[in-house]
Amino acid sequence: MTKIHFIAIGGAAMHNLALAVASKAGYQVTGSDDEIFEPALSHLRDAGLLPDEIGWHPERITPDLDAIILGMHAREDNPELVRARELGIKIYSFPEYLYEQTKDKIRIVVGGSHGKTTTTSMILYVLNRLGIEADYMVGAQIEGFERMVRLSDTAKYAVFEGDEYLTSPLDLRSKFLWYHPHVAILTGIAWDHINVFPTFPEYVDTFRKFVHSIEPKGSFIYFQGDENLRQLALEISECRDLEISTIPYKEYDGDVEMQVFGRHNMQNLQAAMLACHCIGVAPEDFYREISSFTGASNRLEKIFENDRSVAYKDFAHSPSKLKATVNAVRERYPEKKLIACMELHTFSSLMADFLPQYKDCMKEADVAYVYFNPKVIENKRLTPITAEDVRKAFGTKNVEVFTASEALQERLKSEIINHKSEDQGIALLMMSSGTFDGIDVKSFAAELLQ
Repeated sequence: MTKIHFIAIGGAAMHNLALAVASKAGYQVTGSDDEIFEPALSHLRDAGLLPDEIGWHPERITPDLDAIILGMHAREDNPELVRARELGIKIYSFPEYLYEQTKDKIRIVVGGSHGKTTTTSMILYVLNRLGIEADYMVGAQIEGFERMVRLSDTAKYAVFEGDEYLTSPLDLRSKFLWYHPHVAILTGIAWDHINVFPTFPEYVDTFRKFVHSIEPKGSFIYFQGDENLRQLALEISECRDLEISTIPYKEYDGDVEMQVFGRHNMQNLQAAMLACHCIGVAPEDFYREISSFTGASNRLEKIFENDRSVAYKDFAHSPSKLKATVNAVRERYPEKKLIACMELHTFSSLMADFLPQYKDCMKEADVAYVYFNPKVIENKRLTPITAEDVRKAFGTKNVEVFTASEALQERLKSEIINHKSEDQGIALLMMSSGTFDGIDVKSFAAELLQ
């Protein structure tokens, strides 16, 4: 019996990895965390993996453990981690363990500042429809997949969403540098994670390292409209000893009708097709199967529709994602009044120095609401920002800023009630990596638009 303990088991990726490992024969999984929220709470409870009590318990770290898997949420002085190091137990980061379990497989890795979850989901969706077995890690729930992580002894392929954020408290490299892909995709580079990459050149450099981590004779698929990616492709093509194939792409413009929409989704779709083609999937088979793909959860996900109005939710929070999502909905529903609402929630988005990156991101909306909670800024120990700072940074007259969730909700209700008497329908877009401080977005949208 292989015994593995997860430190910070409650994370979105960590708890899914724990479920995947626990499902394998011959593995016993335990874990701990100082906070566990839904849906991880229910998932872990249903699998019998929910810790008996919340908190860190170094006495649970015993010499009979075969390995520790360390989540990014834990600190370097975590008492369980300290104990594991004292005992000399093997400690893996999340991406390191994924690589260890798939090092004999053909690995497809999707990276980039935006679109990586959707592109990864598209690849997995098509492989699944075609009956091609693959291990995987993806940052959203996909139709036809029970979990967000799968590890097996039988799959020939592994498909990973490649994140450029830090690996663990003990390893400050980008996660995707662990994966060493045979097929790599980069969708674009738009500055993010300013707390980790304080300058844009430093941010670009971690993608450069990723490209140079591609296995010899591998393939580098990149969006040709990104100047930085074109430069990286040129650099890697000049490394003759690696023999990397560089494959540019633009957006799909074929005849097959798709369920997903927006310029970025058509780019993601084309990148996914090329990755599948690298492992033998014919383009016509890919397009046939992807035509029924409706998207990954929380990625431009339709949550309400009636005969005059529609609502979507999206994970968009960085400037490039925000702009792409707003523009996609504008193009899809040019006749409707577009009410776009987003929450500044991540570390970078709440930094005063980063706010100017949001200039003009929501200008295509008829009405744009931006929300942030000053208490979150305080908890993250950041320099305070004001509503006026945010309004000026976004730079367009359609933007109104809120610092109380209740006020935002009342403003949305008022806006929609006042508009309902008009013939023009509404397209409501709710964007956040959080919850707008407790809003059930799906129920709220239905209540507003019924």
